[in-house]
Amino acid sequence: MNNETPTALVTGGSRGIGRAIAQTLARDGFQVILTYVSRPEEAEAVAAAIVEAGGQARACKLNVGDPQSVTDFFASEIKDKVNLAVLVNNAGITKDGFLVRMKDEDFDAVMNVNLRGAFICTREAAKIMSKKRYGRIVNISSVVGQMGNAGQVNYASAKAALLGMTKSCAKELAARNITVNAVAPGFIETDMTASLTDEVRAEYAKAIPLKRMGTAQEVADAVAFLASDKAAYITGQVLAVNGGMYC
Repeated sequence: MNNETPTALVTGGSRGIGRAIAQTLARDGFQVILTYVSRPEEAEAVAAAIVEAGGQARACKLNVGDPQSVTDFFASEIKDKVNLAVLVNNAGITKDGFLVRMKDEDFDAVMNVNLRGAFICTREAAKIMSKKRYGRIVNISSVVGQMGNAGQVNYASAKAALLGMTKSCAKELAARNITVNAVAPGFIETDMTASLTDEVRAEYAKAIPLKRMGTAQEVADAVAFLASDKAAYITGQVLAVNGGMYC
């Protein structure tokens, strides 16, 4: 990697939507740094596939739920090392459970990774992008952050708060030519949804006007658009990729 080619940092880039985003941005000409917490072999495989296809990529371990690790990561791997042009806050976890049985630590863990982690990454990226007066930040929210979902009070709360953060950051950073937008996927075909029963999948499909689940590539294409110069006049917006589920 060099410090001239525009670089995209994709947190949680080793699987599912994150993997599709990393590969799509690489095809669009970005150097890609993708992060992971566990399963390094999957992250390295994504990076290797990008390189084999003619792109540039590197996989780095990063727990966005650890604030000090994030600031250290930006200092050692990003600042003055690469030309950071895009940040995609995709890393996230779930710890589902009904409200009356949800443990405090499960609520805190999801908020810490899905919201605070995105906040700290955005803050550190904004410091770098502001000096260059250019940047694209895309936060991966969720349809449940817009409409709620039983059994996911913690996850829905974090994803809803991420939308407020997106709009606030967009207003603060616009003067520095940094756009901040969010993509809110609906029910997407990923490793997590692959475990759903046919009956549950059929119930989900009934609630989707397009009558199917989306693909990770469809989410990645939306992110790639917001990361491109074609979206230069778009900031503070939420692009819902949900088949019409919440419209």
